[in-house]
Amino acid sequence: MWLKICGMTSLDAVAAALAARVDAIGFVFSPSVRRVEPLQAAQLAARARGRVSLIAVTAQPQQQLVDEILRVFKPDALQTDLQDFESLRLPETLARLPVLRAGVACDAAWPRRILFEGARSGSGEAADWDTASRLARSCELILAGGLNAHNVAAAIRAVRPYGVDVSSGVESAPGHKSAQKIADFVDAASAAFQGMAQDGN
Repeated sequence: MWLKICGMTSLDAVAAALAARVDAIGFVFSPSVRRVEPLQAAQLAARARGRVSLIAVTAQPQQQLVDEILRVFKPDALQTDLQDFESLRLPETLARLPVLRAGVACDAAWPRRILFEGARSGSGEAADWDTASRLARSCELILAGGLNAHNVAAAIRAVRPYGVDVSSGVESAPGHKSAQKIADFVDAASAAFQGMAQDGN
C-alpha cells in the first residue's frame, strides 16, 4: 500500500497529509490552480522532509525549471510524463515516477513503479481502470485520476494497484485541500488495501 496526496498549496494541507500518515505528498510545478514556485514548495515541505517522500510534479518541463526545482526544492522524486524523461538531464540519485495514460502496453524498460493517470492530470477525470488493471500485474502501479473517498475502494478492488494518488478528490474547492476529505480518503483506501491483503492477493 502506497498513498500520495498531490497538489499541496498550504501548510494546513501538508499537516493534514502528515496526520493521515500518507507515504508521499506532491507539489505541482506545471500550469494549474495548484501550481507553486520552488521556494514556496520548499517552505511548505519543510516539516514533512524526511517523514514522507516529496514529489515534484511537472508536465513537459523545460530543463531550466527542473534545475531550479532540484536546486531549491530538493525533491525525493520527479513525476512527469514518461516521454519527458528522454530529454531531461537528471541526477542518477533522483527517483523517477513516470506518468502513463490509456493506450499503452507494458514495456520492460520502464521503471518498476509508474503512475497511471486520466487523460489530463489534475482534472478529476477517471483513468481507464481496465488498462490499469492489466498494467498492475507487471509493475508497481500507482492509480490516479478522479479518485475520492467514495470510489477509491472500488478502484482498488478493480485495479489491484500498488498504491493510489489523489488531488482534486480531497479538495473543498479547486486548489484547497480539506483535512476531513484527506482523512476520509486515507481511511477508505487503507481499508480496501487491507481487504485485498486478507483475500491473499
